[in-house]
Amino acid sequence: MLQDVFHDILPFDTILVSTYKQGCAPILIYDNYPPERRQQGVERYIGDAYILDPFYTSTQQSCRPGVYRLSELAPDCFEDSEYYKHYYGALGLKDEIGIFIQLPGDIVMVFSLGLHETSLPLTRKSLLALKNLQPIIEPLAREYWKWQGVSFVDRLEHHEPVEAAFDSFGDGLLTQREQDIVKLLLAGHSTKSAARELAISDGTVKVHRKHIYQRLAVSSQAQMFRLFLDHVSLVSRQSGALSQVGP
Repeated sequence: MLQDVFHDILPFDTILVSTYKQGCAPILIYDNYPPERRQQGVERYIGDAYILDPFYTSTQQSCRPGVYRLSELAPDCFEDSEYYKHYYGALGLKDEIGIFIQLPGDIVMVFSLGLHETSLPLTRKSLLALKNLQPIIEPLAREYWKWQGVSFVDRLEHHEPVEAAFDSFGDGLLTQREQDIVKLLLAGHSTKSAARELAISDGTVKVHRKHIYQRLAVSSQAQMFRLFLDHVSLVSRQSGALSQVGP
Protein backbone atom coordinates (compact mmCIF):
# COMPACT_ATOMS: atom_id res chain seq x y z
CA MET A 1 0.00 0.00 0.00
CA LEU A 2 1.05 3.58 -0.63
CA GLN A 3 0.52 4.26 3.05
CA ASP A 4 3.37 1.87 3.90
CA VAL A 5 5.63 3.44 1.28
CA PHE A 6 4.96 6.90 2.71
CA HIS A 7 5.57 5.68 6.23
CA ASP A 8 8.94 4.18 5.30
CA ILE A 9 9.99 7.64 4.11
CA LEU A 10 8.29 9.70 6.80
CA PRO A 11 6.98 8.10 10.04
CA PHE A 12 3.71 10.05 10.06
CA ASP A 13 0.90 9.50 12.56
CA THR A 14 -2.22 10.08 10.50
CA ILE A 15 -3.15 10.01 6.84
CA LEU A 16 -6.19 11.52 5.20
CA VAL A 17 -6.76 11.03 1.46
CA SER A 18 -9.36 13.33 -0.09
CA THR A 19 -10.32 14.64 -3.50
CA TYR A 20 -11.18 18.26 -4.20
CA LYS A 21 -13.03 19.87 -7.09
CA GLN A 22 -13.82 23.51 -7.69
CA GLY A 23 -17.19 24.40 -6.21
CA CYS A 24 -17.60 21.09 -4.37
CA ALA A 25 -17.07 19.82 -0.86
CA PRO A 26 -14.15 17.36 -0.42
CA ILE A 27 -14.69 13.62 -0.75
CA LEU A 28 -13.03 11.26 1.71
CA ILE A 29 -11.17 8.40 0.03
CA TYR A 30 -9.24 6.90 2.95
CA ASP A 31 -8.05 7.65 6.47
CA ASN A 32 -6.33 5.82 9.34
CA TYR A 33 -7.65 7.90 12.23
CA PRO A 34 -8.41 5.88 15.38
CA PRO A 35 -12.06 5.86 16.51
CA GLU A 36 -11.46 8.27 19.39
CA ARG A 37 -10.10 10.95 17.05
CA ARG A 38 -12.12 10.27 13.92
CA GLN A 39 -14.98 12.64 14.73
CA GLN A 40 -12.59 15.55 15.22
CA GLY A 41 -10.06 14.66 12.53
CA VAL A 42 -12.26 13.31 9.75
CA GLU A 43 -15.99 13.86 10.20
CA ARG A 44 -15.62 17.43 11.37
CA TYR A 45 -13.18 18.20 8.57
CA ILE A 46 -15.36 16.76 5.81
CA GLY A 47 -18.43 18.34 7.43
CA ASP A 48 -17.30 21.96 7.64
CA ALA A 49 -13.75 22.48 8.94
CA TYR A 50 -12.28 22.14 5.44
CA ILE A 51 -13.48 25.64 4.54
CA LEU A 52 -10.51 27.25 6.37
CA ASP A 53 -7.94 24.54 5.55
CA PRO A 54 -4.91 25.81 3.58
CA PHE A 55 -4.80 22.56 1.58
CA TYR A 56 -8.44 22.99 0.54
CA THR A 57 -7.94 26.68 -0.23
CA SER A 58 -4.92 25.85 -2.38
CA THR A 59 -6.88 23.36 -4.50
CA GLN A 60 -9.48 26.07 -5.13
CA GLN A 61 -6.71 28.42 -6.29
CA SER A 62 -5.18 26.05 -8.86
CA CYS A 63 -2.21 24.95 -6.76
CA ARG A 64 0.29 23.03 -8.89
CA PRO A 65 0.77 19.29 -8.24
CA GLY A 66 3.62 18.57 -5.86
CA VAL A 67 4.55 18.09 -2.21
CA TYR A 68 3.97 20.90 0.26
CA ARG A 69 4.40 21.51 3.95
CA LEU A 70 1.45 23.15 5.66
CA SER A 71 3.57 26.23 6.37
CA GLU A 72 4.22 26.71 2.63
CA LEU A 73 0.52 27.14 1.85
CA ALA A 74 -0.85 28.63 5.07
CA PRO A 75 -1.26 32.36 5.78
CA ASP A 76 1.46 34.06 7.79
CA CYS A 77 -0.34 33.89 11.16
CA PHE A 78 -2.10 30.56 10.61
CA GLU A 79 -0.65 28.91 13.72
CA ASP A 80 -2.00 31.78 15.82
CA SER A 81 -5.49 31.50 14.34
CA GLU A 82 -8.46 30.15 16.26
CA TYR A 83 -9.02 27.61 13.50
CA TYR A 84 -5.53 26.19 14.01
CA LYS A 85 -6.06 25.97 17.76
CA HIS A 86 -9.49 24.34 17.47
CA TYR A 87 -8.66 21.87 14.71
CA TYR A 88 -4.92 21.17 14.55
CA GLY A 89 -4.36 21.85 18.24
CA ALA A 90 -7.21 19.56 19.28
CA LEU A 91 -5.68 16.75 17.21
CA GLY A 92 -2.18 17.35 18.56
CA LEU A 93 -0.81 17.97 15.07
CA LYS A 94 2.40 19.97 14.81
CA ASP A 95 2.91 19.65 11.05
CA GLU A 96 1.24 18.31 7.94
CA ILE A 97 2.55 17.33 4.54
CA GLY A 98 0.31 17.42 1.48
CA ILE A 99 0.99 15.38 -1.65
CA PHE A 100 -1.10 16.94 -4.43
CA ILE A 101 -2.04 14.82 -7.45
CA GLN A 102 -3.89 16.21 -10.48
CA LEU A 103 -6.66 13.90 -11.73
CA PRO A 104 -8.86 14.17 -14.84
CA GLY A 105 -11.92 16.38 -14.62
CA ASP A 106 -10.19 19.19 -12.69
CA ILE A 107 -10.06 17.01 -9.58
CA VAL A 108 -7.14 17.12 -7.16
CA MET A 109 -6.30 14.21 -4.86
CA VAL A 110 -4.40 15.14 -1.71
CA PHE A 111 -2.58 12.74 0.60
CA SER A 112 -2.38 14.60 3.94
CA LEU A 113 0.28 13.17 6.26
CA GLY A 114 -0.08 14.41 9.83
CA LEU A 115 2.79 14.65 12.31
CA HIS A 116 2.00 14.82 16.02
CA GLU A 117 3.91 16.71 18.67
CA THR A 118 5.71 13.50 19.65
CA SER A 119 6.65 12.60 16.06
CA LEU A 120 10.18 12.65 14.74
CA PRO A 121 10.89 15.99 13.05
CA LEU A 122 10.55 16.26 9.29
CA THR A 123 13.94 16.21 7.57
CA ARG A 124 15.00 17.64 4.22
CA LYS A 125 15.89 14.11 3.14
CA SER A 126 12.35 12.84 3.84
CA LEU A 127 10.76 15.81 2.11
CA LEU A 128 12.99 15.37 -0.94
CA ALA A 129 12.18 11.65 -1.07
CA LEU A 130 8.44 12.43 -1.06
CA LYS A 131 8.93 14.99 -3.82
CA ASN A 132 10.80 12.42 -5.90
CA LEU A 133 8.03 9.90 -5.25
CA GLN A 134 5.19 12.22 -6.28
CA PRO A 135 5.61 11.75 -10.09
CA ILE A 136 5.57 7.97 -9.55
CA ILE A 137 2.40 8.11 -7.47
CA GLU A 138 0.54 10.28 -9.95
CA PRO A 139 -0.11 7.62 -12.65
CA LEU A 140 -1.11 5.13 -9.93
CA ALA A 141 -3.62 7.60 -8.50
CA ARG A 142 -4.95 8.34 -11.97
CA GLU A 143 -5.38 4.64 -12.68
CA TYR A 144 -7.16 4.16 -9.34
CA TRP A 145 -9.49 7.05 -10.09
CA LYS A 146 -10.18 5.72 -13.59
CA TRP A 147 -11.65 2.52 -12.16
CA GLN A 148 -12.85 3.58 -8.72
CA GLY A 149 -13.68 7.26 -9.18
CA VAL A 150 -17.19 6.58 -10.42
CA SER A 151 -18.11 5.23 -6.98
CA PHE A 152 -17.17 8.58 -5.43
CA VAL A 153 -18.46 11.02 -8.05
CA ASP A 154 -22.07 10.60 -6.96
CA ARG A 155 -21.04 11.92 -3.54
CA LEU A 156 -19.88 15.25 -4.97
CA GLU A 157 -21.77 18.03 -3.27
CA HIS A 158 -21.66 21.76 -3.78
CA HIS A 159 -20.41 23.89 -0.91
CA GLU A 160 -23.88 24.63 0.38
CA PRO A 161 -24.41 25.21 3.23
CA VAL A 162 -20.79 25.60 4.38
CA GLU A 163 -19.68 27.91 1.58
CA ALA A 164 -22.93 29.85 1.88
CA ALA A 165 -22.29 30.30 5.59
CA PHE A 166 -18.76 31.51 4.90
CA ASP A 167 -19.99 34.04 2.33
CA SER A 168 -22.98 35.23 4.36
CA PHE A 169 -21.25 35.67 7.72
CA GLY A 170 -21.96 39.24 8.80
CA ASP A 171 -24.71 39.89 6.23
CA GLY A 172 -26.69 42.98 7.18
CA LEU A 173 -24.01 44.08 9.64
CA LEU A 174 -20.81 44.28 7.61
CA THR A 175 -19.90 45.83 4.29
CA GLN A 176 -18.58 43.61 1.49
CA ARG A 177 -15.05 44.85 2.16
CA GLU A 178 -15.40 44.03 5.86
CA GLN A 179 -16.67 40.54 5.01
CA ASP A 180 -13.63 40.03 2.78
CA ILE A 181 -11.37 41.04 5.66
CA VAL A 182 -13.19 38.70 8.08
CA LYS A 183 -12.59 35.76 5.73
CA LEU A 184 -8.87 36.50 5.63
CA LEU A 185 -8.61 36.97 9.39
CA LEU A 186 -10.49 33.73 10.09
CA ALA A 187 -8.15 31.91 7.70
CA GLY A 188 -5.09 33.10 9.64
CA HIS A 189 -3.89 36.20 7.80
CA SER A 190 -2.23 38.97 9.78
CA THR A 191 -3.23 42.60 9.30
CA LYS A 192 -0.26 43.08 6.96
CA SER A 193 -1.07 39.94 4.96
CA ALA A 194 -4.77 40.84 4.66
CA ALA A 195 -3.80 44.31 3.46
CA ARG A 196 -1.51 42.78 0.84
CA GLU A 197 -4.20 40.36 -0.36
CA LEU A 198 -6.73 43.19 -0.78
CA ALA A 199 -4.23 45.79 -2.04
CA ILE A 200 -5.04 48.24 0.75
CA SER A 201 -3.00 49.74 3.57
CA ASP A 202 -2.39 48.16 6.98
CA GLY A 203 -4.10 51.14 8.57
CA THR A 204 -7.24 50.62 6.50
CA VAL A 205 -7.44 46.99 7.61
CA LYS A 206 -7.06 48.06 11.25
CA VAL A 207 -9.90 50.58 10.91
CA HIS A 208 -12.11 47.96 9.26
CA ARG A 209 -11.21 45.45 11.96
CA LYS A 210 -12.29 47.88 14.68
CA HIS A 211 -15.61 48.41 12.90
CA ILE A 212 -16.04 44.65 12.43
CA TYR A 213 -15.62 43.96 16.14
CA GLN A 214 -18.07 46.73 17.01
CA ARG A 215 -20.72 45.59 14.54
CA LEU A 216 -20.43 41.93 15.51
CA ALA A 217 -20.35 42.86 19.22
CA VAL A 218 -17.12 40.96 19.85
CA SER A 219 -13.84 42.05 21.38
CA SER A 220 -11.42 39.38 20.16
CA GLN A 221 -10.56 37.05 17.30
CA ALA A 222 -11.60 34.10 19.49
CA GLN A 223 -15.09 35.54 20.00
CA MET A 224 -15.44 36.22 16.28
CA PHE A 225 -14.41 32.64 15.47
CA ARG A 226 -17.00 31.23 17.90
CA LEU A 227 -19.63 33.49 16.33
CA PHE A 228 -18.63 32.16 12.92
CA LEU A 229 -18.99 28.54 14.09
CA ASP A 230 -22.45 29.34 15.47
CA HIS A 231 -23.36 30.89 12.12
CA VAL A 232 -22.19 27.81 10.18
CA SER A 233 -24.19 25.57 12.50
CA LEU A 234 -27.32 27.71 12.08
CA VAL A 235 -27.09 27.79 8.28
CA SER A 236 -26.51 24.02 8.22
CA ARG A 237 -29.61 23.38 10.34
CA GLN A 238 -31.71 25.69 8.21
CA SER A 239 -30.50 24.01 5.03
CA GLY A 240 -31.26 20.58 6.48
CA ALA A 241 -34.76 21.64 7.46
CA LEU A 242 -35.47 23.00 3.97
CA SER A 243 -34.20 19.82 2.30
CA GLN A 244 -36.56 17.75 4.44
CA VAL A 245 -39.53 19.91 3.46
CA GLY A 246 -38.67 19.53 -0.21
CA PRO A 247 -40.02 21.49 -3.18
